[in-house]
Amino acid sequence: MSSSDIFIGETIGTAVLVLLGGGVCAAVTLRRSKAHNAGWLAITFGWGFAVLTGAYIASGVSGAHLNPAVTIGLAIQGGTAWSDVPLYLASELFGAIIGAVLVWAVYYGQFHAHLTDPEVVKDQPAEEGMVNQTAAPKAGPVLGVFSTGPEIRNGVQNVVTEIIATFVLVLAILTQGLNDDGNGLGALGVLITALVVVGIGLSLGGPTGYAINPVRDLGPRIVHALLPLPNKGGSDWGYAWVPVVGPLIGAALAGGLYNLAFA
Repeated sequence: MSSSDIFIGETIGTAVLVLLGGGVCAAVTLRRSKAHNAGWLAITFGWGFAVLTGAYIASGVSGAHLNPAVTIGLAIQGGTAWSDVPLYLASELFGAIIGAVLVWAVYYGQFHAHLTDPEVVKDQPAEEGMVNQTAAPKAGPVLGVFSTGPEIRNGVQNVVTEIIATFVLVLAILTQGLNDDGNGLGALGVLITALVVVGIGLSLGGPTGYAINPVRDLGPRIVHALLPLPNKGGSDWGYAWVPVVGPLIGAALAGGLYNLAFA
């Protein structure tokens, strides 16, 4: 596939993935949303459908990696040329940023209503410039719409959780194989991958929110830091390395195991 195929497919597919995945997080989190407090099941199935939609759109164009962890796993397995990896990663990050901005656009009024609700922002500083970095909360009240965070902040446990969850995802993708054209997952593979994402969310997502995708977390976190949201609080950059490093390690382990056990 050409460089333009990779760029177009990965950018659009990842943007749709993050739009729908971040959208379900916004729907559940924001108070003036009809889906407010719909719960963890809604989020896990919403992300599964997000993967299904984004991957279906991009599969025939770029192979629908939509995730640097998948790209690294496929490169180690041999299904993706290492020379294509930088373009895949850059396109995925760009798409994730676009998707996060679209979530903000869709829920613009809900973000404003939520972040000006006295009950929501009562513990937040009135202005970002007034934040005491040593005392203020590490995450703002809508950061969970954009990126993940741990329920118990323990760097070792958190990164191990992301490693294991991503290992399951990437190994499941690698063991499905590519389609007959060697151009990414077929239609059934896309569905299976989406169901695997739902399963990971239900079983392994509780500790950290299961990023299992570096750009799914990093791109929207950048958008959260830049958007003019009132009373948005911090973007928790001290945690941001976990959903980047953990998935990449998990993907590398999955690719290595595939070559040892399945190739």
